[in-house]
Amino acid sequence: MPWLEIDRATGEVSLDSRHPGFFGNPYPTYERLRAIRPVFYWKQHGLWCFLNAADVGAVLRDRRFGREVLPLPGVLRPPAAPVPEHVALFHAVNAQSMLEREPPVHTRLRTLVNRAFVARKIEHLRPRIAALANSLIDRFEARGRVDLIEAYATPIPVVVIAELLGVPTEVAPQLLDWSHRMVAMFQLGRTRAMEDAAESATREFSDFLRAFVADRRRTPGDDLITHLLAVEATGERLSEDELIGTCILLLNAGHEATVHAIGNGVKALLEHGTDPAVAFASEASTEATVEECLRYDPPLHLFNRYAQEDLQVAGLRLQRGAAVALLYGAANRDPARFPRADLFDPGRPLASPAAAHASFGGGIHFCLGAPLARLELHVALPTLFKRLPGLALGAPPAYRDSYHFHGLEALHLAWS
Repeated sequence: MPWLEIDRATGEVSLDSRHPGFFGNPYPTYERLRAIRPVFYWKQHGLWCFLNAADVGAVLRDRRFGREVLPLPGVLRPPAAPVPEHVALFHAVNAQSMLEREPPVHTRLRTLVNRAFVARKIEHLRPRIAALANSLIDRFEARGRVDLIEAYATPIPVVVIAELLGVPTEVAPQLLDWSHRMVAMFQLGRTRAMEDAAESATREFSDFLRAFVADRRRTPGDDLITHLLAVEATGERLSEDELIGTCILLLNAGHEATVHAIGNGVKALLEHGTDPAVAFASEASTEATVEECLRYDPPLHLFNRYAQEDLQVAGLRLQRGAAVALLYGAANRDPARFPRADLFDPGRPLASPAAAHASFGGGIHFCLGAPLARLELHVALPTLFKRLPGLALGAPPAYRDSYHFHGLEALHLAWS
């Protein structure tokens, strides 16, 4: 593995995340690391990384770790590290996201938004998602070939989240452009050009949403933004900056991971010759298939936390403020958690909560959109295979150079 060097004594690892041999298939690298250094220091990115499912789950639920380093009781918060001027707005908007905050701010923001994402409300979207999936297939069915990422996996989640928020779906292409430019900031090894693009996207996205929010103040609708404005009016202290940051988070996170989950899932099903009549025979089998797709090749492979205090975990001593990375993709292939972990098995019994996959995270930052993502997969996958019998790969799939998001550049399919 020319992209990997391991210092067995210190636990320091040189791992080139931009090497096609890694981002194209990171799982063999994970297994080599697991056998030698299941907790390692990623030299290029200054992160202590956890591979094993037990360690990842423990850190996710350990309140000594957080998405920000909170001030100690009775101690003034030290001055924040200076933010480069060319990405100042991106960081200012991102700082308003519940994903980057800890209680009590996180609790307040998540409570306000969570009302729209509980499973019983999300289930009402099933007919709309089914209609959208079928209408998209109608557009390309007669051609006999398609890039599924562009024509199916991408529009489903962006249209659904836009409609949920109340944002006009005709601007979906622009929303995608802004989102892609902003989300690139979370990649390892980003460039100055990517940072400049993210900053301009943040400005344009924020301006668009501020104008839309102003319109919703004048003309309320039946959507999440109107709901959040109504909450703001009752004095629950949702500022406009927090509202803008929340909407950007929901639009970005609400489609990015689901696009890759659909693409990676269809790829796995086709490469392993899965019989769709069996995989989607019932609601129970569909649920098992969806969960196996999410486990086997998840769309998010790395998530950061920070130590809130000096501590020890998994034999590692960390100082307050140290950054750690939880490698979800590696945890999902841990043979200590999942028998025959490298085998794609849609018939795999659904795991108990104590042995579930890590694809949606855990603890207080468990993915808010998990019920929506699962529903979109429950509808999109069986609809696709039902409508297009004989579905097959039309070209070898290739993954994007975008670690820690793990998804395909394109997924070319064909059918007779």
